[in-house]
Amino acid sequence: MFYEKIILLFGIILLVSCKSKNPAVDKTIEVLKIEEVETVKKDRAYELGKRVLEACNTSRFKAFSSSEATEKVRQNATKEKISGTCQKINQRYGRYKGLTLLEVTHNKVTDEYVFRYSIDYEKKYFKKELKVTINAENKVAAIATNEIPTKPM
Repeated sequence: MFYEKIILLFGIILLVSCKSKNPAVDKTIEVLKIEEVETVKKDRAYELGKRVLEACNTSRFKAFSSSEATEKVRQNATKEKISGTCQKINQRYGRYKGLTLLEVTHNKVTDEYVFRYSIDYEKKYFKKELKVTINAENKVAAIATNEIPTKPM
């Protein structure tokens, strides 16, 4: 009888000690209200993102200047690479129609702002997003698109 109580007590202690802890909340990245973001940053992200996407409609791309984008972005955003990507995009999504700003996040450590846009295309079968990262120098540090998986009904 005594041993059963000790085993039961150790079992309860073991269960309590294995309780999962709350994960640490990451306070380095915050979601901002769109109105709180500097107009200069919003305009830079929108204009440069739009310039890349409109290149698919016009087959003309004006390269980024050193004051607009980082060296890495300028090396990756060549006419040849954009042209190849545009062929795939036009075939799958149709012509680019516009951007809608969905969310802005701020990384407090690197002082980078990530602008997330919904991309509107002619074909509505697939949803696609654009993310433009603006660094502390107000230069585009990254531009990326990704397809949003469709949810089954």
